[in-house]
Amino acid sequence: MGVVVRDWQSGDLAALHAINEGAVPGVGTLTPSALEVLVSRNSAATLVSCDAAGRPQGFVLVMCEGLDYASLNYKWLSERYQRFAYVDRIAVDEAARGQGIGEVLYGTVIERFTGERPVLLAEVNLEPPNPGSLRFHERLGFRAVGERWAADHGKGVVYLERQL
Repeated sequence: MGVVVRDWQSGDLAALHAINEGAVPGVGTLTPSALEVLVSRNSAATLVSCDAAGRPQGFVLVMCEGLDYASLNYKWLSERYQRFAYVDRIAVDEAARGQGIGEVLYGTVIERFTGERPVLLAEVNLEPPNPGSLRFHERLGFRAVGERWAADHGKGVVYLERQL
């Protein structure tokens, strides 16, 4: 059986939080309540991949322009793009990695937002480095469009775009 992707449901929240926290530092840590706000109020789509029993194995959270969202990455992108879909985070449970779930989630996002938005945006950590994610995004047709460094936090990201 292939990867099944569906829209998130409120009963998924605890599993999505556990998946998110298991993926730190590739994604930012969140409290359960902060994750609930993101998926229920800010996301244009939160898609969940499930195993055969329907248990979440991974998720992707997508936002569009016009939000009052404090993320420095979202702000950087909003200052440069008028219309977009932005992958705020994608995470796969450690036990399910290497099964193509991330690629299927991205494929679903691309399919859903093609024709609705001109571009799909994401960012990948440069510090701490995440070379696997960079290779993954390059394989999916993303290209670098800028960087942001926070010297006081020792962190850096590269911003990526893929035309839709």
